[in-house]
Amino acid sequence: MRDLLNLTGRILIAVLFVGGAVQKVTAPLPVQAMLASVGLPEGLVWPIAAFDLVAGLALIFGPGVAAWAGVMALYCLGTSYFHWQLRADPWQVTIMVKNWSIAGGLFILAAQGPGRWVLLGKSGNRH
Repeated sequence: MRDLLNLTGRILIAVLFVGGAVQKVTAPLPVQAMLASVGLPEGLVWPIAAFDLVAGLALIFGPGVAAWAGVMALYCLGTSYFHWQLRADPWQVTIMVKNWSIAGGLFILAAQGPGRWVLLGKSGNRH
């Protein structure tokens, strides 16, 4: 049951990142506008979309789920800074807090590992 819950949690978190990648690729203008509003180059939308896609798929399929989870947690915490810059919009503060929550789950995944169910590579199971 533990492995099923682990995989389910990984998939649910991955959906957020993969969905974000698809959204950035199919409709980049809102993200480009947000990037520009905090002083970042609009072209960052493309490497961000690539990271979201690769990281999301890595959570599901492996290998390196624990390492990817740690990197993704730091990414969520780092992007919170930019949402805080837009705090006049209450929705951006909500996204910032959501990013902290996702980072917490990702740190737990980084600590616990992916369990036995990894499709590519070894699970690196710590239990």
